[in-house]
Amino acid sequence: MSFFSQNERERLLVIAPHCDDEIFGCAGLMAKAIQSGHEVAVIIVSNADIEQYRQRHGVARGIDRKGEMIAGLNELGVRDFEILFEDPDIHMRLDQLPMIDLVTRIERTARLSIDVFKPSILLLPAASSNQDHDVVYRAGIAACRPHLRHEKHFVPTVLIYDQPQLCWGSSFTPNFYVDIEAWLPLKLAALGHHRSQLRDAPHHASLENVERLARLRGAEISCGAAEAFQCVRMAC
Repeated sequence: MSFFSQNERERLLVIAPHCDDEIFGCAGLMAKAIQSGHEVAVIIVSNADIEQYRQRHGVARGIDRKGEMIAGLNELGVRDFEILFEDPDIHMRLDQLPMIDLVTRIERTARLSIDVFKPSILLLPAASSNQDHDVVYRAGIAACRPHLRHEKHFVPTVLIYDQPQLCWGSSFTPNFYVDIEAWLPLKLAALGHHRSQLRDAPHHASLENVERLARLRGAEISCGAAEAFQCVRMAC
């Protein structure tokens, strides 16, 4: 059975802590959805300048990362995105925001919020040792908590997406896979635009290791390449 409905146009909303997380986690699914006629939008929670442990770049400028993100999303065919915070005092400190502020943005006040965009599929980053990913995961789960359908928009499918760095300090256990063998070259091309964030192999953020992870996830379901997710809700 196909993941996507043959009779309905799905609306996928991807919540990413920072520019590039959406590509690492679910670019294959996004490309597959778009080419199947469904709608995809992306919320980036925070983007600003950041100092890196890297001699070649030193500081990754927020304006450069935004440009890389736009190029990557264009590669996939994503036409609508929103950045919630571009304040350097907030960037990489999302865990210091009052949780209600972040939940409210995702749930109702952002331009692409759940209340406004009305997704049928919501994709969230996994909880992990990365403090920003962890808080965005918790805020996203809170924003789509169960409620009466006549009171506000109910998201029937909620998926947590995989990322290469989840080998460290994460309890991510996939139970939902999407075959992306035909879309893996497009995912790698989109990721290639994030030049300030890519690392040389064998770093987990290298193109080589992203492909290896996709091949490994594919082997887990006997296909050439896949993206893995943790399904926390699928309601008909």
